[in-house]
Amino acid sequence: MEMASRVEIDEDNDNKGSMWDLNQKLDQPMDEEAGRLRNMYKEKKSSALLLFRLAFQSLGVVYGDLGTSPLYVFYNTFPGKIEDPEDVVGALSLIIYSLTLIPLLKYVFVVCKANDNGQGGTFALYSLLCRHANIKTIPNQHRTDEELTTYSRSTFHEQSFAAKTKRWLERYVSRKNALLILVLVGTCMVIGDGILTPAISVLSAAGGIKVNHPHMSNGVVVIVAVVILVGLFSMQHYGTDKVSWLFAPVVLIWFLVIGGIGIFNIWKYDSSVLKAFSPIYIYRYFKRGGKDGWTSLGGIMLSITGTEALFADLSHFPVSAVQLAFTAVVFPCLLLAYSGQAAYLMSNRDHVVDAFYRSIPDSIYWPVFVIATAAAIVASQATITATFSIIKQALALGCFPRVKVVHTSKKFLGQIYVPDINWILMILCIAVTAGFKNQSQIGNAYGTAVVIVMLVTTLLMTLIMLLVWRCHWILVLLFTGLSLVVECTYFSAVLFKVDQGGWVPLVIAAAFLLIMYVWHFGTLRRYEFEMHSKVSMAWILGLGPSLGLVRVPGIGLVYTELASGVPHIFSHFITNLPAIHSVVVFVCVKYLPVYTVPEEERFLVKRIGPKNFHMFRCVARYGYKDLHKKDDDFERKLFDSLFLFVRLESMMEGCSDSDEYSLYGQQTEQSRDGLLNNTGHTTCSFVDTTVSSVDSIMPARSSMHASLTVRSSGQVSSQTETDELEFLNSCRDAGVVHIMGNTVVRARRDSRFYKKIAIDYIYAFLRKICREHSVIFNVPHESLLNVGQVFYV
Repeated sequence: MEMASRVEIDEDNDNKGSMWDLNQKLDQPMDEEAGRLRNMYKEKKSSALLLFRLAFQSLGVVYGDLGTSPLYVFYNTFPGKIEDPEDVVGALSLIIYSLTLIPLLKYVFVVCKANDNGQGGTFALYSLLCRHANIKTIPNQHRTDEELTTYSRSTFHEQSFAAKTKRWLERYVSRKNALLILVLVGTCMVIGDGILTPAISVLSAAGGIKVNHPHMSNGVVVIVAVVILVGLFSMQHYGTDKVSWLFAPVVLIWFLVIGGIGIFNIWKYDSSVLKAFSPIYIYRYFKRGGKDGWTSLGGIMLSITGTEALFADLSHFPVSAVQLAFTAVVFPCLLLAYSGQAAYLMSNRDHVVDAFYRSIPDSIYWPVFVIATAAAIVASQATITATFSIIKQALALGCFPRVKVVHTSKKFLGQIYVPDINWILMILCIAVTAGFKNQSQIGNAYGTAVVIVMLVTTLLMTLIMLLVWRCHWILVLLFTGLSLVVECTYFSAVLFKVDQGGWVPLVIAAAFLLIMYVWHFGTLRRYEFEMHSKVSMAWILGLGPSLGLVRVPGIGLVYTELASGVPHIFSHFITNLPAIHSVVVFVCVKYLPVYTVPEEERFLVKRIGPKNFHMFRCVARYGYKDLHKKDDDFERKLFDSLFLFVRLESMMEGCSDSDEYSLYGQQTEQSRDGLLNNTGHTTCSFVDTTVSSVDSIMPARSSMHASLTVRSSGQVSSQTETDELEFLNSCRDAGVVHIMGNTVVRARRDSRFYKKIAIDYIYAFLRKICREHSVIFNVPHESLLNVGQVFYV
């Protein structure tokens, strides 16, 4: 091609009848270089504009919660009267260094880089760890799962510190369970944030009504807050996609307004508060305040609430956009806002209860009140959405009962709505708002939830730095030590306020933790029972081609949680019924510790037994962000994958010098469920169904032999393939029946009393109220067949 292009150029030049002079030849590369530089400049300019646009959009989604903290921080820090003006400077100094150490240094520049392909949050960290160490408690992973394009992991040197840490984690089941409980505790505290953030944000914003009407009762403010909360939760089913374009402008205006008011107050009241940037005032604050100064850290803690939401809502934006938005807008505006309130309080110490609203100039009071209310709603929306996402992730990992999950946006996969959780959050949020009636006790509860989530993140980040990043142990020790010193200091302060409202998130978290752990325990025990009671291949082969039954026309889809082996439900079915369908497909839907599985890599198909058995297995793999949608595509894609597997298998019959073949030409290991018949011939293997050519799925050493064999036996293979495809199509036309297990799990008689309570009462109750598998898979009732079983675990 290059030769041809050169000839064409020379011919064109000859036809022109002119000769290029030296200047033309020198100018051409210079022009090309200039053009290349112009293109690079345009690309950098467009990428910079895109970065600025994403940073602007991230304000509305990521920073709404953190941005509304100035509404209530000083009131919760000084719930009584300010005795000494120096206390205001000390509190401001604590706020400045808290914002610098936790949101800026720890989260924006360190934790945000520990994302799982852009996904943030507690479960994203856990999924990263599950890929780099065998710590997942439900062992349903297969070697082929590691070949996914989204399954990124690194290998360790056997003598490295990371490898030793990995072996230490994997050695005992108790360590895996402890790590899971740690993740669940963090998750439950995030759910607590989803209840407390709307309560304190909306109540603080609504409190602005009382400033201009001091004789108004506190009950009116609570009623206004409750009405706003009911409206907020009632609108959740519409999703945030239709109104999200308003979020970023609202939050940007909010930050600019509070920053501007802060500058005005510093200029008008007392610019000496800027000396709070010196850390010496922190020492003086604690020395003067004693125990009261220490317990006031629970209020200072509220200045960094929303930092966990920053990490959890990371998925829609690149890390660089989040970092730019924080350093350019959020951080300076928050520092100005707190400094301005401190300057106002230096001259008006009696106004600490409504410090934010009283520091607003009268001429712009009501516009700021409207913006504050809108910002509080945006902040509440962000935490509610984050709660929905984390519930979905917990559900995918088998740690939450099956609930309805609805996609609210076609453009954004992460925007979901969980109706059951939405109404539970609304009831609890209204109960907290109406029950406490003031910001102080809700603030104590809020601080407790936030600091526990941060401690969980620090511990998980320590493992991430060791296993994933493989940092030097000195760096790990430095990060962990600094984080724990700051966060444990805050934690010790909020412990003093457990009896003043701090017990609320602990009770909420305990209730959700009990539900999540019992559900996971029951799911794990049921999976282990199915693994131990699965049917051997020898038993299937002994039944013969007809399986010892009448084979009726049609296809039976047997749903199972096992990714290998024949499930016990199948033997239970054919033992009690005299017939089975002509084609049997064992369908396993499983979730992997990845954020998503590409659609073209979703299904794995293999054959069970000889061809005349007409038995297959299909494994559908999903990530924790994926949703098994309520449509007919799943069944259609399943059969497309099955038909493609038959074609590929027929083409590969001539590969006599290769025992097995698999995706990307890698040799597979012999599967554990006895896929080798008595004569020693391989009966099946995993094959990726998206492969379009024979060579791409064969081992390199057998590709030439296979191609020769396929040519020589192509006619026979084609005839066999056509016959089986016609048979499958005729069975599909005859009807598809979905066979599902309706299992009842019971504790054994000799089990301990706490296990009986967990299995026979709590787990049984949760199974009764959660959604059935048939509803999750959108199986029509006319083609559903439930097979009842009782498992004793």
